[in-house]
Amino acid sequence: MIRKSTSKKSTAIKICGLTKISQARSIAEFKINAIGVIGVKNSPRFVPEEECIKIFNEIEKVSSSIEKVLVIANEKLEEVKYINNRSNPPSVIQLHGDESVDFCRELKNEFPTIKLWKAFRLKSINDLENISHYENNIDAILIDAWDDKSLGGTGNRVPIELLINKTFKVPWILAGGIYAGIIPEIFSKLRPDGIDASSRLEISPGIKDIKKVESLVRQIRGQN
Repeated sequence: MIRKSTSKKSTAIKICGLTKISQARSIAEFKINAIGVIGVKNSPRFVPEEECIKIFNEIEKVSSSIEKVLVIANEKLEEVKYINNRSNPPSVIQLHGDESVDFCRELKNEFPTIKLWKAFRLKSINDLENISHYENNIDAILIDAWDDKSLGGTGNRVPIELLINKTFKVPWILAGGIYAGIIPEIFSKLRPDGIDASSRLEISPGIKDIKKVESLVRQIRGQN
């Protein structure tokens, strides 16, 4: 669960882009808050439906409290309906494309029990104004780094100076080039409600270095 931070002790951890069942279990055992699987077909971390369900099943064996996040981009309402009818559906759908405010509103009206997270790629202060239009129709904001060729998983860092003293109505998660070594710098300037890490923890796309994951978790918990 990602909640609004009320103290310095509530930054949640999400590890995204998993592709292996065995790694899902190992990472879930670190007692993190959310695990993400990529459902975007042109991503190097794409996981087909059958494997996604197996990964979610494995996560639940460890803890039912870990959010099972499916990342999609620019899908139609019918596809979300299909996803919601899977044998083990995600607890969170993360929209990582160019979805409109109206689309998010429609999703929330159609599927009120699904948690909806919307990712935004932050390039300039103007992007923050765009984010504010979505806040009444989503459950959390994920702020990722801008890249003109990729929707995410680039390892690029967010210009965090744009986020200093910025507040949102809903919980917000910082992504983009996250690894253990930059957590002290981030936490010296910001206190996001969640931290999302993927590519900087990898051996290759979709294959995590478990020691790097553990180091990140330890660093965040130590800062908390």
